[in-house]
Amino acid sequence: MNKPASLAAEAHDDALPPLFARWFASRGWHPRAHQLALAALAAEGKSALLIAPTGAGKTLAGFLPSLLDLASRATPKKRALHTLYISPLKALAVDVKRNLEMPVAEMGLDISIETRTGDTPQNRRQRQRREPPDILMTTPEQLALLLSYPDAHEFFGSLTHLVLDELHALANSKRGDLLSLGLARLAKLAPGLRRTGLSATVAEPDALRRFLMPQAPDGETLSEIVVAPPGALPEISVLTPAGEEGEDVRIPWSGHSARHALPAVYEAIRANRTVLVFVNTRSQAEFVFQELWRLNEDALPIALHHGSLSPEARRKVEAAMSAGTLRAVVCTSTLDLGIDWGEVDLVVNMGAPKGASRLLQRIGRANHRLDDPSRAVLVPANRFEVLECEAARAAALEGAQDGMVARTGALDVLAQHILGCACSAPFDPDELYEEVRSAAPYHSLTREEFGKVVDFVSTGGYALKNYDRFARLRPNAKAEGDMRLRAASPAVIQQYRMNVGTIVEAPMLKVRMVKRGGRRPIGGPGGNRGGRYLGEIEEYFIDQLAPGDTFLFAGHILRFEGLAETEALVTKSNDPSPMIPSYYGGKFPLSTYLAARVRRLFAHREEWQALPAPVREWLEIQAWRSVLPGETNLLVETFPRADKFYLVCYPFEGRLAHQTLGMLLTRRLDRAGARPLGFVASEYSLAIWCLRDPGMMHERHELPLGELFAEDMLGDDLDAWLAESSLLKRTFRDCAIISGLIERRYPGMEKSGRQVTFSSDLIYNVLREHEPDHILLRATYNDAATGLLDVGRVADMLKRVKGRILLKRLDRVSPLAVPVLLDIGKVSVDGEANEALLSEAADDLIAEATRLV
Repeated sequence: MNKPASLAAEAHDDALPPLFARWFASRGWHPRAHQLALAALAAEGKSALLIAPTGAGKTLAGFLPSLLDLASRATPKKRALHTLYISPLKALAVDVKRNLEMPVAEMGLDISIETRTGDTPQNRRQRQRREPPDILMTTPEQLALLLSYPDAHEFFGSLTHLVLDELHALANSKRGDLLSLGLARLAKLAPGLRRTGLSATVAEPDALRRFLMPQAPDGETLSEIVVAPPGALPEISVLTPAGEEGEDVRIPWSGHSARHALPAVYEAIRANRTVLVFVNTRSQAEFVFQELWRLNEDALPIALHHGSLSPEARRKVEAAMSAGTLRAVVCTSTLDLGIDWGEVDLVVNMGAPKGASRLLQRIGRANHRLDDPSRAVLVPANRFEVLECEAARAAALEGAQDGMVARTGALDVLAQHILGCACSAPFDPDELYEEVRSAAPYHSLTREEFGKVVDFVSTGGYALKNYDRFARLRPNAKAEGDMRLRAASPAVIQQYRMNVGTIVEAPMLKVRMVKRGGRRPIGGPGGNRGGRYLGEIEEYFIDQLAPGDTFLFAGHILRFEGLAETEALVTKSNDPSPMIPSYYGGKFPLSTYLAARVRRLFAHREEWQALPAPVREWLEIQAWRSVLPGETNLLVETFPRADKFYLVCYPFEGRLAHQTLGMLLTRRLDRAGARPLGFVASEYSLAIWCLRDPGMMHERHELPLGELFAEDMLGDDLDAWLAESSLLKRTFRDCAIISGLIERRYPGMEKSGRQVTFSSDLIYNVLREHEPDHILLRATYNDAATGLLDVGRVADMLKRVKGRILLKRLDRVSPLAVPVLLDIGKVSVDGEANEALLSEAADDLIAEATRLV
């Protein structure tokens, strides 16, 4: 195993050519040791992973070998692609291009630098293939697209340097799978390619070192590794604002808006030059932005940035931030990664961060100076989030990280890649198999599995092979004995290129601002309707609106006027109570590592001193009335309330895992005769309400809790639920789109969400009945383990608590159960009883839980 490259305490300018040494000196800088270490490794032809904190000059380190190489070459007669830079974000690619152009211009280097993203005009993309720049900044999706052209071997043949930025954010995902397959193809097209990975600190760097390198058939290959010294410890505080006129600290029992803290957040914006206000969902971004403007008596320039806004709107905000003309930006994960805004002096995280690594990433957006501490404020929305924020703060100060979840390459992504290879040139399946296995996520792929995926791409599989539309590959020249596979038709190639990528968003509609009364009649003739394009919103949300309804979007209160083709037409409104759109897949799950830290906080009272008084009191009353959850056990409470009996447990495994657990437990409770009515899941706990008392049934041995929470619930109960679960159908739809079985975009048209769902549901039902081991169903089940259903995490939890379930039968609700009970009404289940539980008054519930006698 390669050890980290040793770094000299002092870096010397004479390690660089005079031109570069003079440039560093002109900026008042000295090259850092890790920058020189990467350059030295590159000179030896070695690939390397650089682990460095924000502000350490990672990006310059990644490009320094390329700049040195390009500066030393003779002026070429014709430019050829020398360096490929791949970023997870379009905005990051644009930002890095701008930052790299500065040293190139100041040193007078004859180096061309361009970006290529989904926002790049088509004519420029075509020109780039004919006349490539020296350095091209792009994304994993554009790499896959470029590899699908017949001239890919020419375009990439001259490539010598590859820079993968924010690798930790890419590797452990389907986008990472697609990228790894692209890297395997590049290794064939450009055998001498040297790879540099740039990453923030991670718990398991060897996983990224494997990802960077082509893997040999036997054993593993790791890149070199360079680890930069850590930066200054961040300054992190948890905001718990006081009430009016010196009242006690106010901390809500439940909810996710953190509305109570927004006046204090506004004061933080007033007290600082530039603030990034991070939220976890796009809907929360709209809400927080609107509320901050209600408080904005000083008319401070506060902007909004999230992925559903138009590219023009996002670029405008990014340019204003770079120019230093904004006081705050309310943003989502679109700005999590390394965009260089050195003047940001405070990061505010609304709500709990959900992961230690995500928090460190966001904190790193502040100041971008290695030796100065970044400043951050965490704003918990409720009492459980106070615990999570304290756990995350402690983890960040220790430099602790979430571990990467072990994953194998997704089969639907492999199907997309195979079709992309066939679009470029005919391929031999045996040769392509060896190439695919060199990608780290697919190293354990068997030849049989690979063959099934090729057969699926060729014919659709056994159940679908009689339908010509699913035949996407055919022998290159069967009559001449050439059995290599190629794309079946030009239409197949066009469909592939229009649908490439692994990001599957819910069906979207464009939102366009029009003038009320002065616009073209809705449903009238087509053509240019005019009006400003604001962005895109999910189709299912618009389906719920009637003309005249109002909602928040792009920082405006909008009145829905109606639909015109694929556009939602809106006008401005002043309605004080607009709806807030929700977005499919918008929430982050609580990380496994941070969940363990929260459980530890319950168990270690000496750490409670950092908690605000109301939260300490909450925990102390819980300990007196019931018991506190432990680090390794599972606390289960049962109590009566309003003619119902409640079972509340505290796994701390995240909302997705708890929803799956709730569905499985209600099936078991119904079968045992407990007559469950419904359940509700939060990030921290799960509540089920029944007509019979599960606690008493346990004591009478009618319902042993060990059996109720037994690991075998992930057998027949899970299979039975999955057979009827709409969540699995949604997962299948995503896999079908990624694999290319169903196209969202088709030449000359785009399918609506309803059309896509109808098509995928039809195929799903056919495959379940006629080919239950179909490769796409296997991909769907694999996704279910870590995606919407989080079955893998449920399995780990059941194993962890086996034999460690602690039951507390109570005469009334416990303090810890109040937050999840306040969420009741979200989900109901069919069983022997199906009446809905009426919502209870929050004040009465809290008073009951905290009454000492």
